Amino acid sequence: MNYNLSHNMRDNSDIAPNKSDSCQCNQEIITNLNNYINNHPECTIYQNSLMSSLIAGVYDSDVTIADLLKQGDFGLGTFNQLDGELVAFDNNVFQLRSDGSARKALDSQKSPFAVMTFFNSDIEHSFSYGTSQQEIHNTINQYVPSDNLFCAIKIEGEFELVKARTVPRQEPPYLPMLEAIKNQPIFTFHNETGIIAGFRSPQFTQGINVAGFHEHYINQQRQGGGHVLDYYLKKGTLQISIISRLTIGLPSQSAFLQANLMPDDLHHAIEQAEN
Repeated sequence: MNYNLSHNMRDNSDIAPNKSDSCQCNQEIITNLNNYINNHPECTIYQNSLMSSLIAGVYDSDVTIADLLKQGDFGLGTFNQLDGELVAFDNNVFQLRSDGSARKALDSQKSPFAVMTFFNSDIEHSFSYGTSQQEIHNTINQYVPSDNLFCAIKIEGEFELVKARTVPRQEPPYLPMLEAIKNQPIFTFHNETGIIAGFRSPQFTQGINVAGFHEHYINQQRQGGGHVLDYYLKKGTLQISIISRLTIGLPSQSAFLQANLMPDDLHHAIEQAEN
């Protein structure tokens, strides 16, 4: 089923809903969202471990890529030893490495943190003009005005630029994440066609997940990408999947069980790590 807001917005291509439109149809959006959620129990996020665990330096897990693909066909995360960024879509998983390259992940590779879902496009919006990352985020927030729901986000199109970074592989004994990312390389991809996969997570999930927007990019050639810092879309399509259920699998390894998952500066640490 495709939950489409075009009947509320008259035309969901090229124009985002404005403030007055959003106010007028807010109750109808809420009613439609509730009906959709109640009738689609498959719309669930599966999360392996916690973001605060990565912040604490827990970079290893027994969860394989094959295990993750049983929980979803779309998502993001990282690999054991913090060896690059993970991006998944259309049931394919790629490893985005610290030299800016990308490669298909092996089913046997393992991940200490990942967020997966079975992507179902509920809302689509086309952009035929240049659009910034912030403008796209604003569009998503207007379509799904409640911050208390998750959104899985897929953007396919032509990008004028994508600014991305990737944390280099770590060796034990592991440093906490803020120390590990001090020398992370940053790449800018220019005039490419590609995909951005990501999530918008509620503010109350900070530490469990990454509150707000978290996005990864890979180009059409599947040769490069990374954790997204900024982008400018020339033209393309935004798809949003609305999700109201979260399942978390917690590790049993001693490193996780002994980690301090609620440091005083957790919110600041996550903002530094992700931006």
